[in-house]
Amino acid sequence: MTSLPTAALPSALPAAPRVGERLGRYTVERVETLPEMQGTLVLLSHELGARHAHVIREDDNAAFSVTFPTVPKDSTGVAHILEHIVLMGSQRYPVPDPFFAMLPRSLNTFMNAMTSNDWTTYPFSTRNEQDFFNLLSVYLDATFFPLMRYESFRQDGHRFEFQTPEDPTTALKLQGVVYNEMKGGMANPGSVMWRAFGKALYPDLTYANNSGGAPENIPELTYENLRAFHAAHYHPSNAFFYTYGKLPLERILDAIEAHVMAQFAAQVLDVSIPDQTPFAAPRSERAAYPGTDTERGAQVSVLWKLGLSSDADANLRWSVLSDVLLGNPAAPLTRPLIESGLGAGLADLSGYRDSFREGAFAVGLKGLGAGQVQAVETLVLDTLRAVAEGGIDPELIESSLHQFEIGQKEVSNAGYPFALQVMFRMLGPWLYGGDPLTGLRLDAELDRLRADLNAGRVFEPMIERDLLNNPHRVTLELAPDPELAARTEADEQALIDRLSAGFTDEDRARIVAESLRLKELQAQEHPLDTLPTLSLSDVPPSVLRLPYRTEQAGAALVARIPQPTGGLSYLDVQVRLPDVPDDLLDALPLYAFAVTRGGAAGQDYAALARRMEAVTGGVSASVSSGVHPDDLNALRLSLSFSGKALARNAPALTGVIRDLLAAPEFTRDRLEQLLRQRLAGLKASVVQSGNAYAERLAGAQVSPAGALGERFGGLSALNTLKGIVEGRAVEGQSGGISGLDDLIARFGRIRDLILTGTPVLALTATEPDLTLDLSGVTSLFTGSAPVGRPAPATAPRTPQARTTDSPVAFNAVAFQTVPYTHPDSPALLVLSRLLRSNYLLKEIREKGGAYGGAASFDNREGVFAMSSYRDPNVARTYRVFRDARAFLDTPLGQRELTEAILGASKVLDPLTSPDTAGRMRFYSDQAGYTPDVQEAYKTRLLAVTLDDLRRVMDTWLTPDRAAYAVVTGRDPNDDSLKELGLTFDVQGV
Repeated sequence: MTSLPTAALPSALPAAPRVGERLGRYTVERVETLPEMQGTLVLLSHELGARHAHVIREDDNAAFSVTFPTVPKDSTGVAHILEHIVLMGSQRYPVPDPFFAMLPRSLNTFMNAMTSNDWTTYPFSTRNEQDFFNLLSVYLDATFFPLMRYESFRQDGHRFEFQTPEDPTTALKLQGVVYNEMKGGMANPGSVMWRAFGKALYPDLTYANNSGGAPENIPELTYENLRAFHAAHYHPSNAFFYTYGKLPLERILDAIEAHVMAQFAAQVLDVSIPDQTPFAAPRSERAAYPGTDTERGAQVSVLWKLGLSSDADANLRWSVLSDVLLGNPAAPLTRPLIESGLGAGLADLSGYRDSFREGAFAVGLKGLGAGQVQAVETLVLDTLRAVAEGGIDPELIESSLHQFEIGQKEVSNAGYPFALQVMFRMLGPWLYGGDPLTGLRLDAELDRLRADLNAGRVFEPMIERDLLNNPHRVTLELAPDPELAARTEADEQALIDRLSAGFTDEDRARIVAESLRLKELQAQEHPLDTLPTLSLSDVPPSVLRLPYRTEQAGAALVARIPQPTGGLSYLDVQVRLPDVPDDLLDALPLYAFAVTRGGAAGQDYAALARRMEAVTGGVSASVSSGVHPDDLNALRLSLSFSGKALARNAPALTGVIRDLLAAPEFTRDRLEQLLRQRLAGLKASVVQSGNAYAERLAGAQVSPAGALGERFGGLSALNTLKGIVEGRAVEGQSGGISGLDDLIARFGRIRDLILTGTPVLALTATEPDLTLDLSGVTSLFTGSAPVGRPAPATAPRTPQARTTDSPVAFNAVAFQTVPYTHPDSPALLVLSRLLRSNYLLKEIREKGGAYGGAASFDNREGVFAMSSYRDPNVARTYRVFRDARAFLDTPLGQRELTEAILGASKVLDPLTSPDTAGRMRFYSDQAGYTPDVQEAYKTRLLAVTLDDLRRVMDTWLTPDRAAYAVVTGRDPNDDSLKELGLTFDVQGV
């Protein structure tokens, strides 16, 4: 891995222990090489029954996780609520929330905890050795020795609370962080589909329950049952430990032994999951979610239960078959479904899933109207029958195996630390009783598959036996219900009324007393001296500097970047656009979405998709805006193409990108399919990511870059897309796109505009592979037009509300501040971290019951924002935003400042890997964010004072500079907002 040098991790790679060797009370069971990732897997067992997997690998990022199989027997959310509660104070660290307190005291590259259907895991990663052992101590103490305070259960689980907590004559309500999180989660059609999926296929098993918690069942969970669940599941005998990196294994094991193992005796725990009894005949099920789009909001999926997920051969074969059938637009199951015109795209969860003890396969359509269940089921079964009878083209199988080869070779931190990708790859087979090695190395299984393919058909009999002739099949319909939100709200009130029907005055007094007690505890300041921490001296003063060489090729600047990419080549083509006419701006992100999914150079979309699958690891396109480090108004628009391939196929990758640039092809039918898919995906994302949409809507009112971001990826873009799909111009937009024919015409103009732009190419590969001929791409560009400087107008400064199908709110406020090189920028970045960790978390999450509260600062675009996520409040949260300045006048000291600087420094030192490090360095240099500029920024950041924080807030984050936006389920305007001077312009999404 490529990363910043730190004084943290050892430079030498430790030797692997021997099979049979005793390391304390651990025994080394297996030692296996991992040639594709150049690592070694060590599997150990402990006398208490704990299992431990350790990956030795040359990587500056070290990782840890402890995972417990957790098997809930109901939908009270016990596993999920427990995941929250154990992180809220432990024996060695008895502060209220050590997990969140450690976030700013650490240089972690990842910290989280997560609950799945049948397991709960606690992972972290870091590039600092001291930080690793600090976090290890906190995680071990939290999971094995939590305090599980009653007040923590009430705060994050569920509680009764009066509308005015101290007044028992006001309305009684249900409150709780997880309760509100799941109210928002179960308004999301994807989440409802996931829960219905498990319940439909495995009705007799734990998967029929909502492990996150169904809002109507969460109040049934008692404090005693929570503690009993911990005792039954969080024990070394039920623990799967994972570590990764180049830290000494013996030191890690000694720490775990001393902290945990020495305090326990062996215990027999039964967390086994039996086989689901097979169905005698196919079934049909229906689920509903709160939604008003009855014309195009439904989904229908056909689901099958398969064999054990721990069967490595079957798991591989189903993974390959799933990719063959569904992996690209031309796939033999995908194409007939999409071209049927019944729906807009594949249903959520389509494909093979090994996240249950017994695997599953599903396929269907979304974007459906009512009454399409039988039509979709028939289409799916008839298409599968035709594939089984007609046979699968061997080239499709070879292309899929090619994708698996890329997946095995690629080592990337993009999206998720590779150290934890490894953990998740092996976790499934490991927990379900299989061989964890098969999650990391599939050479034997691939050899057997290839041998069987050479001997005859493999996948066609699987389709017939496991799908067409398998009675354990469910046709699942997910439908929007416009009345469900109102019924759910009424049901919640009925539940409150039922549970409180017998309340006496003493009961009401108890609720008041408990509420005030919780409020008192939340207001208390707790010394954090018991928690480990780092100091500012642990922050590396330098930034990443990597070698690359550049050359001018006609109008193009080309960088060749040597990196240890493991036999892969990465090619990025960033085209800096000339001035873009305003009537093309709305079409730009749609062009980027469609161009790699259409046809090119005489090939229709199916032929091009097969070509890309056969020779690349994927090609994508995106549009972005850049800001000069000295001037927030100096914008630049770019359209970028990025792809990867095995080095032997790099010339073919270049050819694909050349054809996409020079000769993209769009047909009306294909474009309609794509836009309907895009629209369905964006609609679903609003309830899931409402905070991001609210932040864009607020940012568009104060920032030129924010105005472009809203136009390209916000609710305005969604509205534009709806207008195109419905064949109407969007009201209020001059030159609005009137329909598909109009859009195709604009796409032609965009293609011509791109070829007059200024291309900047980056090729990342091992040194021998950097000689790749790129002239096929560079020769396309005339360079005849100078780079443009867009000047978009910001939206009117009016508070904006967008209503959608959500029982909770997503609130945001945004401010335009200063450019990157301005002396105040580092202080604003530190301020965002201080407010997030020390103020908003307590006020919005702990006291307000929202799932999340955050402050952020984009130091390139200069936008400072505060937001909330799945929030039961609107006016209260905006009052919290307004009161942030008063918080800075509370007693704050060097500890809070140091932690905020540590947190801010992580933004400046992102985790990179061979595929990203060099191109990030090169493109940053081209944009003016050179190492010298970045190191000067870091120097100023390390010198920020508390007075600086107060000064920049008084200067840049004043009410007269604020812009407001909220995504919520109803008109938010009420007297409480009017008292704040806020009246929102309300529109539906």
